[in-house]
Amino acid sequence: MRLPENHDDAASLPARLRDAKAVTSELLSSVIASACRRFPSMGQPESTAQIERLMASEAWTDAVLALFGVELPQWQVRRIAYDEGEWYCALSRERELPDWLDQSIEAHHPDLALAMLCAFVDARLAGVPSSQTSVPAVPYDANASCALLCCDNFN
Repeated sequence: MRLPENHDDAASLPARLRDAKAVTSELLSSVIASACRRFPSMGQPESTAQIERLMASEAWTDAVLALFGVELPQWQVRRIAYDEGEWYCALSRERELPDWLDQSIEAHHPDLALAMLCAFVDARLAGVPSSQTSVPAVPYDANASCALLCCDNFN
């Protein structure tokens, strides 16, 4: 399987997936090209071949589940539910925690495979490190003159 040469921006993937009616090989290939870092897996060629076979046979739900195993090994499917015409998919890192303690990724779509793919992309985007650090940087001026000041009281 050849991936498309024009890689979509990963930030635009959630909107594309929400607007899609069904999974296609082009859509799944663009998700793999934009959001997958480990595919094709050199360490797991059988997983890569399995995903490609599932895509060729249009087994979209199974292909997305296989992508979870390759790309998000630390995430697990917490819940898949169908309610009022929509599929809901929740992914979690700590599946054994109660719902109110868990910080899961949830997505929904009328199509099951697209709901799972939306949750997959959201989990990938949540795992992307931000360009900013959690601690603000303090500017360092090497040319500034320093004056030492003793503030101790020796009475």
